[in-house]
Amino acid sequence: MRVLEIKDLQRSDSQIFYIRRYSGIAEIELPKSVEDAPVSFSIEMDCLGNRSVCLDIQKQVDYPLLPLKKTIIEFILAEDREGRLPC
Repeated sequence: MRVLEIKDLQRSDSQIFYIRRYSGIAEIELPKSVEDAPVSFSIEMDCLGNRSVCLDIQKQVDYPLLPLKKTIIEFILAEDREGRLPC
């Protein structure tokens, strides 16, 4: 299982500068199919520069939840490191 991309990614405005909120549609390649799941997530940066991601998957996907969330969070953090998320 892997995340192919997050489509229609939009950033929501927030009054707190160290929290960024996003929503989009995660395209997930499962062993037997490719599914789209609406997601919303926030990235919070602490005072030491560490990032934590809070993820909400808004559609039930036919795959175990914990590995699915872990894979999506890793994809989000990699996209953020590469600078591909909207500012």
